[in-house]
Amino acid sequence: MNTTLPPTVAAADAAAATETPLVGIIMGSQSDLKTMSAAAELLRQFNVPYEITLVSAHRTPHRLVEYAETARKRGLRVIIAGGGGAAHLPGMVAAFTTLPVIGVPINSAASIHGLDSILSMLQMPAGVPVATVALDGAANAAVLATQMLALSNARLHDVLEKYRASLKDKVMRTIEELRKGGFNDE
Repeated sequence: MNTTLPPTVAAADAAAATETPLVGIIMGSQSDLKTMSAAAELLRQFNVPYEITLVSAHRTPHRLVEYAETARKRGLRVIIAGGGGAAHLPGMVAAFTTLPVIGVPINSAASIHGLDSILSMLQMPAGVPVATVALDGAANAAVLATQMLALSNARLHDVLEKYRASLKDKVMRTIEELRKGGFNDE
């Protein structure tokens, strides 16, 4: 796994670490890590090989171009790009690759409650889309990336089926707890 971030976030399953990354998780600054680590955690749970690094649209524009233009050749199939404020990273990456780019708008201190980030990802010009999840929705970005990969990977399809079943089971347990007069807010 390729990373410039703390090892606690960059650690992956032994199997995932030895495989070529299929998903690239990028963000403009380390302050975005708190949000973007949710994508890494879910991909780790799904045993989807990924890489995670910093690629700033404004501070390292040449790195951005190189990352995007070489992504497919390096084996990536989907890129998850987080951005706060003006959030140029997902759109600029999409301009330099034909791989699917999933944008994660990040609610940063410099933004107007994340609205600027959301709009910059949603309002892409025709032909250069960025699939956009909810504000701080990195976990859903990981699910969406896995769904894309599962189109040609039966194991990942099964992983997603089990994941969805676990979500349903959690709701059903909560319903039962409510029925019994108690509530556990896990």
